[in-house]
Amino acid sequence: MDVIFEATIQVLLSDGPIRLNTTRVARRAGVSVGTLYQYFPNKQALLFAVLERHLAVLADAIAKACDENRCATVEKIAETVVKAYLNARMAQAEVSPALALVAMELDARELIDAALRRSEKAIETMLSTASDSRFVDPRVIAQTITAVIYGTVPAFCQRVMSPAARREAEKQLTIMFRSYLIAQRSSAAEARRATTPSSR
Repeated sequence: MDVIFEATIQVLLSDGPIRLNTTRVARRAGVSVGTLYQYFPNKQALLFAVLERHLAVLADAIAKACDENRCATVEKIAETVVKAYLNARMAQAEVSPALALVAMELDARELIDAALRRSEKAIETMLSTASDSRFVDPRVIAQTITAVIYGTVPAFCQRVMSPAARREAEKQLTIMFRSYLIAQRSSAAEARRATTPSSR
């Protein structure tokens, strides 16, 4: 199975999603077309599986990083999310543009939504355990952060960046997320003060 996925990515990179077909993939994988059809009945099913794996890599990376950084500070939380996503995304930087086209062609909204929900849940859990902050609604904050990293951040990753450019992108995104979390922390503190009866 892995050899078929790898061959599909290689054909995507060399020929593009339009010219990709099961015959080319089977030839690149060193298997018969009949063997490939045992796993994937057509080109669409093959591309769907490759995209699903790509999205799972991103969601897995975020979930693992969040799980390993519970009870962290706001600064560490921001750094964790950015680093996990960028590392996973940049590891697949060459094929990401082609997979973006595949996602549009296949109408893969359900796959993308599943990855988003998994990432949101992991980030929400990490936010709920923050060591230096309490948030009024960590779920909404997690949804916002996830929407940014899956929606806006890919613009950073449409090409293979130099190490210096990658470090700068990571730095700027971390500042952005940290500032947002600090602002949310302040809002939570103000909300608590507003609901706490003043002593006379």
